[in-house]
Amino acid sequence: MEKMEEKDNHVHATTKRGGLRTMPFIFANEVTEKLAVVGFNANMVNYLTTQMHMPLTKAANTVTNFSGTASLSPLLGAFMADAYAGRFWTITIASIIYTVGMISLTVSAVLPQLRPPPCDHNQVCQEADGGQLAILYISLLLGALGSGGIRPCVVAFGADQFDESDPKQNAKTWSYFNWYYFVMGASMLVAVTVLVYIQDNIGWGWGLGIPTIAMFLSVITFVIGYPLYRHLDPAGSPFTRLAQVLVAACKKRKVPMVSDPRLLYQNDELDDPISIGGKLLHTNHMKFLDKAAIVAEEDELKSPNLWRISTVHRVEELKSVIRMGPIWAAGILLITAYSQQNTFSLNQAKTMNRHLSKSFEIPAASMSVFTMVPMLLTIAFYDRVFIPLARKVTGLDRGITFLHRMGIGFVISILATFVAGFVELKRKKAALAYGLLNQPHTMIPISVFWLAPQYSLHGIAEAFMSIGHLEFFYSQAPESMRSTAAALFWTAISAGSYLSTLLVSLVHKFSAGTNGSNWLPDDNLNQGKLENFYWLITLLQVANLIYYLWCAKIYTYKPIQVKGKDGAESEGKGVELSIRV
Repeated sequence: MEKMEEKDNHVHATTKRGGLRTMPFIFANEVTEKLAVVGFNANMVNYLTTQMHMPLTKAANTVTNFSGTASLSPLLGAFMADAYAGRFWTITIASIIYTVGMISLTVSAVLPQLRPPPCDHNQVCQEADGGQLAILYISLLLGALGSGGIRPCVVAFGADQFDESDPKQNAKTWSYFNWYYFVMGASMLVAVTVLVYIQDNIGWGWGLGIPTIAMFLSVITFVIGYPLYRHLDPAGSPFTRLAQVLVAACKKRKVPMVSDPRLLYQNDELDDPISIGGKLLHTNHMKFLDKAAIVAEEDELKSPNLWRISTVHRVEELKSVIRMGPIWAAGILLITAYSQQNTFSLNQAKTMNRHLSKSFEIPAASMSVFTMVPMLLTIAFYDRVFIPLARKVTGLDRGITFLHRMGIGFVISILATFVAGFVELKRKKAALAYGLLNQPHTMIPISVFWLAPQYSLHGIAEAFMSIGHLEFFYSQAPESMRSTAAALFWTAISAGSYLSTLLVSLVHKFSAGTNGSNWLPDDNLNQGKLENFYWLITLLQVANLIYYLWCAKIYTYKPIQVKGKDGAESEGKGVELSIRV
């Protein structure tokens, strides 16, 4: 009885906190992390080729490997947050690690001895040696580890500030995802314009030093907001619980299935700490896993061995994670397509006329502004115009299902890479007309704004697909695994980046001709066939869209028994509509 009173007091105390007033403190951390990551990542291929003197394909793969590692590390950060430290302390410690990495990276950009000497007058360049590359890679690794603690936790921590048992606040949760991505996109816009301009025209020391200082200040700001936050206690390792269900099901694989699911093991005392918002209800698929919840004669229910018996809620946690897998995989290829903006699209821009006037030239990396602005406009339109209209038709708080939203993003992404191939043909035609095919460092008299359509389409696609993906993971993941769910979003980005590296390497290898020709040449894009690479990605995305539609058609939303603010329980069916093909 005392434990129940203590728990009620804890929930009551936390519900007085949170809400919109916490958003400035949380968003400040996300904004500065994105300033640092995007401000460098958008221009990293330029830094690696002009400052570290790497070949183009090696630089492109370094960029995507860094992006992949930075997006894979959230699994570690999510595990620490969900199992032990909680989201607040994970974000705080990770931000400090990230700041240290940024300081190291800034120092390496400032001190001449940490970079190779400038190219001589014959454009003969000495590539960075092992020691110089080691410092660079250590700095990037610290940044990746820091991102791993920030990325999965900030989005989940922000959503935690709204009480889902309150219908008014629950609607704000889904709007929060749009505005979280909007704020993130706005900071990215500043990064690819202001910071990239500083890097190209003032120096890398200032270009990296400014976001480093901002990151340091954001850590202080985030910690100051501590008294205002709703803090949900970590519920133990989610991966251990999933493993326990799997082991228990294997141990009881020969036990006959019960005739009535109501006979399966339930234990409120075990499940309450990991199901504050409501318990997962039994589903009829993946019945093999249900065997983990069958009560056998040798099971001791007063002090259950969780490696032999699991509750229905814990079994359904594992089912939820398995169900999300195919949808997770569908998001990988979109990131592969998107990744080319920071590599080959950037190099296209470097060869084109970027002058707005005789004295001002757009930095090549700032072309990402044509991704960010359409993305921000699409998010604002979606949240303020589209959702209210769609809500009247569908009755859903978020307007349309996240599966429909993701599907729209996939279609637009296909169009983006399809268009990119034709733009590359036009760029090379201009190079041929002016006799510049053999002069990779000479500007081609064709406007860089020809690249704007492919950048813009990628931005619109991201506004639909990426936010829908994020909503999907947060909504469909078990409540106690929401940091891990956000990490799944970033691991899809990681897998897409690594797939890009693999695809670039394979195409570079197998498209090489005996005369030195290559679809993706190291030193002269004018003599390559980048358009074929873009169209290859387009075909892969078409196949991926077909796969996604099939996954969406058969997907089963998690059913949950929702706890209201008064403690009453009601049954929900996932509050989504099935997508129809």
